[in-house]
Amino acid sequence: MSRLIEHDSAKAARILDSARDLVVEHGVRKVTIAEIAAAAGVGKGTVYLYWETKEDLFVGLAAREVLGWIDTVTTRIGQDPHTVLPRHLAPLLIRTTHGNPWLRWLRSDDSALRQLLHRPADQERFADASPSAMGNAVITILRDHGIVRDDLPLARQMYALHAVLVGFGNVMAHPAGAGPLNVDDPETALADTVHLLLEKPRDPAARVVAQAAEAVRARFTEIHDSLLELVAAGAAGTR
Repeated sequence: MSRLIEHDSAKAARILDSARDLVVEHGVRKVTIAEIAAAAGVGKGTVYLYWETKEDLFVGLAAREVLGWIDTVTTRIGQDPHTVLPRHLAPLLIRTTHGNPWLRWLRSDDSALRQLLHRPADQERFADASPSAMGNAVITILRDHGIVRDDLPLARQMYALHAVLVGFGNVMAHPAGAGPLNVDDPETALADTVHLLLEKPRDPAARVVAQAAEAVRARFTEIHDSLLELVAAGAAGTR
């Protein structure tokens, strides 16, 4: 498995941290290597020792954020297989993405990311790691294991789930928008909604849940390792 360069270089770690903060504040298009270098306390040449282009640095940043998110989710599933049940997974997804300002920016401004992905293979890797693709993979696995309803087309289920997550995500990020309809525990309201939308009336057997959880972890691990290869390929001197 590839090793991230920031694990071996404090300078690379500072560059990444500085670039992450600047992109969150200003966006990809406005941030320059000179600004990143100044914020990290290094020269421009030092940045290019680790990344040949600004595009490589920013694509690597995006991949790292997704990698961290995947690590969080797969760890939770490993600790408790029932995390894969939609009623538990949906609040976790909202909590982990809205708690990360870089992931929020990445999701809201993915057109800027697409412009950085010049290589078809890189585009495919990020497409597989998109929220819609990963959600589709999870629901497909859960359907195959008989955990979620299969009386509706998968596409309709995914559309409904996306609408629910976007709606709850927006209201939970901006509670004032809910007006007098605020509740003390919006995550429980989300869990109840997703449960009714997707899950069957009877809870699945623990053995079935464990099997589905392992399949989800395996798929997420494939996506994780693919992105890790992309990060390694973007490092200077590796092409």
